[in-house]
Amino acid sequence: MTETKTKLLLVDDETDLLAELKPMLERSGYLVNTASNGDIGLELLGIWHPDLIILDVMMPQLDGREFLRQVRQDQNWIPIILLTKVGGTTDRALSLQEGADDYINKPFDPFELLARIQAVLRRTQQHHTARSQYLRSGSLRIDCLSRQVWVDDEQLVLTSRAFGVLEYLMEHSGDVVSRTHLLDKVWGWSYAVESRAVDMRIAELRKALKDDPTTPHYIETVIGQGYRFLGQVRRS
Repeated sequence: MTETKTKLLLVDDETDLLAELKPMLERSGYLVNTASNGDIGLELLGIWHPDLIILDVMMPQLDGREFLRQVRQDQNWIPIILLTKVGGTTDRALSLQEGADDYINKPFDPFELLARIQAVLRRTQQHHTARSQYLRSGSLRIDCLSRQVWVDDEQLVLTSRAFGVLEYLMEHSGDVVSRTHLLDKVWGWSYAVESRAVDMRIAELRKALKDDPTTPHYIETVIGQGYRFLGQVRRS
């Protein structure tokens, strides 16, 4: 039986970079397609259905961040690695909060990119293999595949990272989960952002869930240790 190759989509307006990366990734066993701008990239996403996207931020017309926002607004959670020449801490934090799975600064060693691709794909595969589709606690219900959340019959709007935090806490209901552990499991690479990013997503969740931190129903702060999901969780 022929093994199906993992499909990568490279979206970048630097033709020299595409010409360098495409054969290198193909030699590494991937099936690779390229797009020279964001509009073509979106078309290929809908037609070719890649397994992971490597996306340049600084492009004319449709830039990488707008591309990312459009993909996530369509509830498409394909792994995306961003490439950019601008690499401050704020840029990294914004990219990850908007739904990127990883972030690498130009210029970079192509083999570092290869290692990042392998890590993101491995993490994504492990996550899909291990989880249940639905998690329920009282009137709270989340669909792990479509990444949607409801309380009673009201659907909540959450950022990608807030959903990831809620999902992980519910999967480990009753356990105290540290900020560092959440960064590693939800953001994927803990050195990319500060632990304050976790607190911001917890605040977002509490607002959406109408969960008073002084008398929490869902998420408890364990001072000096992290956070804990309080409710009993049913899986299906």
